[in-house]
Amino acid sequence: MLCDTNGGTLPHEVTAIAKTVVTALANWGETSVQVGIHTHNDSGTAVANALAAVMEGATMIQGTINGYGERCGNADLCTLIPNLQLKLGYSCIANEHLSKLSESSRFISEVVNLAPDDHAPFVGLSAFAHKGGIHVSAVERNPLTYEHIAPEEVGNKRRIVISDQSGLSNVLAKARNYGINLERDNPTSRQLLQQLKELENQGYQFEAAEASFELLMRSALGTRKQWFEIRGFQVHCDKSSLATCNSLATVKVIVSDRELLEVAEGNGPVSALDAALRKALQNFYPEIAEFQLRDYKVRILDGKAGTSAKTRVLVESSNGHQRWTTVGVSTNILDASYQAVVEGLEYGLMLQQQTPSNSVILAESSL
Repeated sequence: MLCDTNGGTLPHEVTAIAKTVVTALANWGETSVQVGIHTHNDSGTAVANALAAVMEGATMIQGTINGYGERCGNADLCTLIPNLQLKLGYSCIANEHLSKLSESSRFISEVVNLAPDDHAPFVGLSAFAHKGGIHVSAVERNPLTYEHIAPEEVGNKRRIVISDQSGLSNVLAKARNYGINLERDNPTSRQLLQQLKELENQGYQFEAAEASFELLMRSALGTRKQWFEIRGFQVHCDKSSLATCNSLATVKVIVSDRELLEVAEGNGPVSALDAALRKALQNFYPEIAEFQLRDYKVRILDGKAGTSAKTRVLVESSNGHQRWTTVGVSTNILDASYQAVVEGLEYGLMLQQQTPSNSVILAESSL
């Protein structure tokens, strides 16, 4: 077993070493001795080194799912397996198992409680993403123009990204992803594209918040269901000592013509607001109990404005087996958070209506 334990070897060196060892074994008549490779990623070449060794005769690779390991990690099996099987013709696992590779990668991420790497080769959310309008138009005509394999082979899927660079092709393709047949000559298509660009000029970013874009699209088409209506909210923070800062949120919600006023505490203003909303809605929509806030990101859009700057908030939510991200923008960070949290709950309810689930929550986070 050839071990690059400090991760400092480069592919051309591995090629020479593996070739020397394999040749020496053959010259000594040791045909029953097999050569393996163990690589670390300290130089960013763990996968390339493992492939170099295989091409010189190594028959076993030591690696880990998602490349998890000490320091910079080990060779990533989620990258190695499809390269070996789909590119080099080796038989590693059954094809039906290969098509579950993306699902397995995400599951392991949940088990170790780390966010999946959206930019991971083959299995990442962005591995088969297309943003530029000409890219989308081309890939719809011939996927090989911008995709090196069919994403379904590794259990992934094509993703059309919506941003201020989008053309009409992006909007139409994204609509088809949602099961919406939107024609190029439909005036709504142009209206959506114009609205998208206006909102992104205001600071919204739908490239990272596709759930919000789907809700926007359904609003334009008149198919967005109103699950509830928020009439207002208040958030109060009380720092009574140096050690603690408690938050209290009050929300007024209308559900099924009933006006509800609920109060909840949290360890932060967003946590309190989220708790109050859930408290008001769970009697009508018990599935909300499955929803979890998984990530919360804040971006200042005009830093020169200081504390009065416009803020973008991205909230990632999960029901235990699906993830979605929503966005809010405002000069008030609580208002931006409110927009993203409310849309996150609404989108989750829409997903539950489309595919009811009794899945188990895998992880929690607090804000």
